Amino acid sequence: MGLPAPTPEWSFAQRVGFRCAFAYWIVYNLPFPLQYLQIPVVPREHDFIGRYVGWVVGKYSEMWQIIVPWVGKRLFDVDIVFRFTGSGDTTYNYVQMLCYAVFTVVLAAAWTLLDRKSLSYPRLLGGLRVYVRFALATIIMSYGAYKVIKSQFPNPSLDRLLQPYGDSSPMGLVWTFMGASEGYNIFTGGGEMLGGLLLTTRRTTLLGALVSMAVLLNVIMLNFCYDVPVKLFSVHLFAMALFLALPDLGRLANVLVFNRPAAAADIHPLTRWRWLNWTTVALRTVLVGYYVYLTLNQSYTVRQTYGDLHEKSPLYGIWTVEEFAVDGQDRPPLITDATRWRRVVFDYPNTLAVQLMSDSRQRYGLKIEEQTLSLTKRDDPNWKSDMSYQQPEPGLLVLEGSFDGKKVRAKCRRVDESEFLLVSRGFHWINEFPFNK
Repeated sequence: MGLPAPTPEWSFAQRVGFRCAFAYWIVYNLPFPLQYLQIPVVPREHDFIGRYVGWVVGKYSEMWQIIVPWVGKRLFDVDIVFRFTGSGDTTYNYVQMLCYAVFTVVLAAAWTLLDRKSLSYPRLLGGLRVYVRFALATIIMSYGAYKVIKSQFPNPSLDRLLQPYGDSSPMGLVWTFMGASEGYNIFTGGGEMLGGLLLTTRRTTLLGALVSMAVLLNVIMLNFCYDVPVKLFSVHLFAMALFLALPDLGRLANVLVFNRPAAAADIHPLTRWRWLNWTTVALRTVLVGYYVYLTLNQSYTVRQTYGDLHEKSPLYGIWTVEEFAVDGQDRPPLITDATRWRRVVFDYPNTLAVQLMSDSRQRYGLKIEEQTLSLTKRDDPNWKSDMSYQQPEPGLLVLEGSFDGKKVRAKCRRVDESEFLLVSRGFHWINEFPFNK
């Protein structure tokens, strides 16, 4: 097999553009792939490589946790504290993007000044494409696995079923919409996994980039239109897919737009040695297969621990408060009594939710033991409440005890949650009229 033809000279703009792309995608994706070098099947105390890699990954993160607050204070006079909040659109993230951009410009400028002899970078470009391909593939396959197994969007919780549409946040509406359909989760997750898998081989990289761009564009629109705080991250993933598709856009335009023939892509062997090429392909296939198994297994574990398959509360269900008394005074279920309990919801074993007559909900930490409920508030560690409970008959629950410094007694009747239209309507091939309620 012959070697590829010599690469033509790049223009000055192409060289500068490549240097910027190289610097940005490397710094943005680091510490990838180090975080994947830990071996899950090896106990932590024996995984010496994993511990060393974890130390390096931690130090890299700590470096940015020093740089970003410093830049935020010096440039914008903003005090930035790094914390894990589940949002990727925090002030920290935006300032970090600025740091990445400055680093890119400085490195590209220094590279341009110091390297005036190189007229092209075909090997570096090939290496960068491999790096971006697998960085994007691991991320998008992971997101896909968490939809195929349906752990990212669990079924609507019991208290979410009670929430009025108007009280839902736009992001909460997306989570309810996605969680209500397992089939749609499998469809969207399958698309993400397909795009990621196609990115792992050179011959299907373009197709994988196009599939990834399609599914990511839908994700971006959901994030922007429903205020889901993953806007920066999803835009970067789309840009990575676009970067991979960019060299072939001219060929695609010839075929799809200009009705002209397009030359075949220049895909040549990695090395002169066929045995090494096949060994590389086999190793890649094994690693990709193992990663797919690992992400699907992790998703299933998350679904068991936090999602639809989680352990349910021993008092699981929606309970309508038929009778409610505070300090011995009965309080009838009037909508004008905004603080009266309307329903009590037991879903997760460690959570209790109370829906008031105003339809607002209050959540409490819960511990159940020996006919006693111990309640706490997440935002007030000093707040505590202890209540006893009895079940005189099936479907009837009586709560009694101290709550907010008052003696409370609530008689509750179990509601059949399967009667909610969102979870009971199901699928119908034939609809004589739209069932749009």
